[in-house]
Amino acid sequence: MTDFTIRLLDTPEELRLVEEIQRQVWPGSETDVVPMHMLITAVHNGGLVLGAFAEEKLIGFVFGFPGLESTPDGPRAKHCSHMMGIHPDHRDGGTGFALKRAQWQMVRHQGLDHITWTYDPLLSRNAYLNIAKLGAVCSTYRRSEYGDMRDGLNTGLPSDRFQVDWWINTRRVESRLGKRSRPTLKLPHVMKSGLRPFYPLHTSTEGLPRPPEHIPPFEDRLLLAEIPADFLDLKSKDFALARDWRFFTRELFETAFSHQYIVTDFIFDQNEGNPRGLYVLTHGDSTLDEFE
Repeated sequence: MTDFTIRLLDTPEELRLVEEIQRQVWPGSETDVVPMHMLITAVHNGGLVLGAFAEEKLIGFVFGFPGLESTPDGPRAKHCSHMMGIHPDHRDGGTGFALKRAQWQMVRHQGLDHITWTYDPLLSRNAYLNIAKLGAVCSTYRRSEYGDMRDGLNTGLPSDRFQVDWWINTRRVESRLGKRSRPTLKLPHVMKSGLRPFYPLHTSTEGLPRPPEHIPPFEDRLLLAEIPADFLDLKSKDFALARDWRFFTRELFETAFSHQYIVTDFIFDQNEGNPRGLYVLTHGDSTLDEFE
């Protein structure tokens, strides 16, 4: 694991570094880079840019700003976490978790209790961080949230996104970010409970996972919804199959959320021979806490 420190960024020189690392994380589209002058304006008006440095080199950042959300009682303040990026050479080293934990601390000091952000629900590693490790939940699916994106990671597919809710003062979140963090769910542990994925996955002729042709009925109060363990690898090998997964999961999660299911956890089994990624969907008061 890389040794790094985290600090607030608020000078033009520091925020130029954030411009540059965006190009390394999302190559191929200069128009998608948030420029330094926008970052400066945000941090001088309640926004936050936090950077992770290893030997004075910026290896990751998170950027967000205050926003408003509609509630039955009128507009309510929240923090919108717009962007987080980790340099490709420093992924899987705990940098993303540490940046989000620092953001959690800073936003609480601002007197806010709700942070939202979006991510591609087909990216297992992002789901594992956002849902399993940070304790965010999701009941909002946004079709083509950013229109046609042109960077190297997103080009060619509809930019569908989960919008997650991170209720930062809850016991759920504190149990994941405290000194004695709650362990993430393990697949063998869940399987022992008798819970199984509610649809089977088959493989293509190239050995890649294929989605079912139809969404099964939503009958149980706890469901496991499996997605490809490495969607970006699948996309690079079979773009048509990647599109099939986008439209299958769009129907799956839109249907689930319309039936009052909520994404409450994610299982990322990194078995080298057969890695798997599965969302936990819960309905009502159902929970997997007894298996934690």
